[in-house]
Amino acid sequence: MTDSTDADPTADTTTEPRTARLRTTHADAATVAAALRPDNTAALEMAVEGDQLVTTVSRETTGGLQSTVDDTVVNLTVADAIVDTTRTHNI
Repeated sequence: MTDSTDADPTADTTTEPRTARLRTTHADAATVAAALRPDNTAALEMAVEGDQLVTTVSRETTGGLQSTVDDTVVNLTVADAIVDTTRTHNI
């Protein structure tokens, strides 16, 4: 028999996914989205709205959500930098 005081207070007992929405602005949001498309998993959903890219991340756990958001921000930063460099140095 387990007393409720023995339960792990950090245990994740809900089944609701954790969700984060990132709204980023880019000179060419469609190209940034296309660059990230191969990395997309079932946890990611992207939509281009003008010069903005709206990325929705859903994961089962808070830790998983944090990891995926961290990875996505890094990928967005790199893709955006490549697009900017290409636009700046395009002859």
